[in-house]
Amino acid sequence: MPFLWVAFTLLGSAGQTARNAMQRGLTPQLGALGAALVRFLFGFPFALVFLGVVLAVTGAPLPTFGRAFALWTLMGALTQIGGTALMLQAMEQRSFVVVTAYLKTEPVLVALMGLALLHDPLTPAMALAITLAMMGVATISVKPGTLTGGVRPALQGLAAAGLFAASAIGYRGAILSLHSGFVLASTVSLAAGLTLQTVLLLAWLLLFDRGILAALLRLWRPSLAAGFTGAAASQFWFLAFALATAASVRTLALVEVLFAQGVTRFVFKQRTTAREALGIALLLVGAVLIVWAHPRG
Repeated sequence: MPFLWVAFTLLGSAGQTARNAMQRGLTPQLGALGAALVRFLFGFPFALVFLGVVLAVTGAPLPTFGRAFALWTLMGALTQIGGTALMLQAMEQRSFVVVTAYLKTEPVLVALMGLALLHDPLTPAMALAITLAMMGVATISVKPGTLTGGVRPALQGLAAAGLFAASAIGYRGAILSLHSGFVLASTVSLAAGLTLQTVLLLAWLLLFDRGILAALLRLWRPSLAAGFTGAAASQFWFLAFALATAASVRTLALVEVLFAQGVTRFVFKQRTTAREALGIALLLVGAVLIVWAHPRG
């Protein structure tokens, strides 16, 4: 099934859209940092449940963990935390649109890192698809005159994009290093990454910000729902990373912007402007092209 990665990526994008909506609902009570930590701390138990289910259904033993798996997982987990921290720091300067625009450079950085570190192929057609998809997102998201937030948020947005790109490469490297079935390798990598992140973040909160930890515990019910949605989305991302290059996955994942546009159009009854329609067209062309251009076999 050569296009299975496409289904996994689309499911991951839909799950991430739902998780983002839940996190936004938690922000008034938890603040931006507390809401962001929900994805890690409350996603962790569900990652372990996913792993238990996979082991029970397949009857397969846990794969052998080597040094490569540990290093790749460490890279993926730490850079994801770092990217989240930088993103929040930049957005606190009231530069949400600016930071979001620069975050969308991630597919280019993923493609370059994948080529350098994992020797993932990057064909001219794939490069064109990435460019068109990013142009589409920029056209939809950025209105004229909005990229005037100063140098600092721009640099922070680019740095966050670089860290998120490194995280995608780290996790794909971890999955490939296990040399086992793609479902088991993906699920083990997710569980390992979230375990490491949970331990580090809990230690940090206990030492420096017990107030946020107490607030998270008080709001455990809605946080648990957001954690499950985030863990499920990550599970689909990891399955896609096992079957396709990180550049292909992260480029197709930009369709998340289309999901948000759909909510705006059909739920909130807001009209789509000509500029947004052009951006949607570019993004769709890029998404179709990345699926067509992705190497098979």
